[in-house]
Amino acid sequence: MLLASAAALPLFLGTAGCRSSDVFTGPDPLAGRPPLGHDVLTLQAVIAAEQGMIDLYRTAISGDSGKHRAARARTLRALLAQHEQHLVRLKARLIVPPGMSTSPSPSPDGSGRASVSAGPVSMARLRAAERASAADLVRRLATAPPALAQLLASIAASDATHVTALGG
Repeated sequence: MLLASAAALPLFLGTAGCRSSDVFTGPDPLAGRPPLGHDVLTLQAVIAAEQGMIDLYRTAISGDSGKHRAARARTLRALLAQHEQHLVRLKARLIVPPGMSTSPSPSPDGSGRASVSAGPVSMARLRAAERASAADLVRRLATAPPALAQLLASIAASDATHVTALGG
């Protein structure tokens, strides 16, 4: 009986000239899936940016041919490992409902995955990317939920220390 009542509700509402949103508060259960929340969109953008940093570091390590190559490669690998840890932590917080896209959407301010060109990546470019990443994460703190803001602040602080480790 209860199942039949639940199944008949949309038909009843339709014949009565009502929309389900007129009867219920909150999201309309008949309107389809709600859009992804701001925290999910933020996480997707930050994950894309972190993957861009990882790509940039991998390119820098593979293209390094300077005379201090071994020492620089050790530093870059250590920083790359930290970015890989950041990515794991970010992805662990990302929960996307089944059937929704998990692909990151571009952020409105144009930040996101760093474009990695073929060829060597200079230390100056890595420092600039780290500074930009830290600044972007700090900008996101104001609108992030507290638990996510804490993670973003931690990653921003790490990125800021990377600038120093890279000689800046």
